[in-house]
Amino acid sequence: MGKGKHEPHFSLFLFKLVEQMENFDWKAVEPIIDLALREDVGNGDVTTDSLIPAESRTKASMTAKADGVIAGLPVAEMIFSKLDPTVAFNTFVSDGDFVKKGDVIVEIEGSFRALLTGERLALNFMQRMSGIATETSKYVEAVKEFKTEILDTRKTVPGLRLLDKYAVAAGGGTNHRIGLYDMVMIKDNHIKVAGSITKAVEDIRPKIDASIKIEVETTTLEEVQEAVEAGADIIMLDNMSNETMTEAVNFIDGRAKVEASGNMNLERLRGVAATGVDFISIGGLTHSVVALDISQNIVV
Repeated sequence: MGKGKHEPHFSLFLFKLVEQMENFDWKAVEPIIDLALREDVGNGDVTTDSLIPAESRTKASMTAKADGVIAGLPVAEMIFSKLDPTVAFNTFVSDGDFVKKGDVIVEIEGSFRALLTGERLALNFMQRMSGIATETSKYVEAVKEFKTEILDTRKTVPGLRLLDKYAVAAGGGTNHRIGLYDMVMIKDNHIKVAGSITKAVEDIRPKIDASIKIEVETTTLEEVQEAVEAGADIIMLDNMSNETMTEAVNFIDGRAKVEASGNMNLERLRGVAATGVDFISIGGLTHSVVALDISQNIVV
């Protein structure tokens, strides 16, 4: 059974990767799994295939070797199912559940060859995803007394973005834009090209669908004022002090959503949330992942 699931937050104006984690489209990540299998297995596991008879079946279990939040169980099941369509996958927790060191996460029964061949791939995905979910849960916990939501970023491993962002959701975080296509983000270089924040917003607005929101990166209170007056939907406060962010939030006064960004860590998180920002974005959730230690062992 689950042990305290973290409920993911989603805001209506942000791209929804999943409205509920159960509705995630796993078909979308199947090409990632297929590529990983081609890379690792190629045309066969020469060690396992040489030692284990093709008809042999066995059981294996995955165990948490550290406390954390689990993510990636469907990925592991997909890997083993591709190697053995008859595999039985008996989970004791769900993605988003907190586990303690020593907890059994899942028991797998199937082809002995498949369980050995798929072990490293399944663990690679699950350990990374669970590491992301675990780190995210720490940030979510730190701001639980505030309205502030924790956002991920585009600082993900190329090709793994959907899985990285799914893991953030499993840890209780909010998925920001998935790519360059689903939300406008006007940053400093865009502003230089356009000439001003106002001009950038004016040029972009008529060229995009009305459902696409516009976010503007700001570094000063003057830029915040210009972004508000230009009609930005979201205003990013980049690398500002807590005092300046408080002034910015008070000036914006609900006329746009507010995101804090830049050098965010657990030590300063509560202070940033106390400024009244709606979101805090943290690249470290996905670009500096510490894998959660998980082991797989054959059940003798």
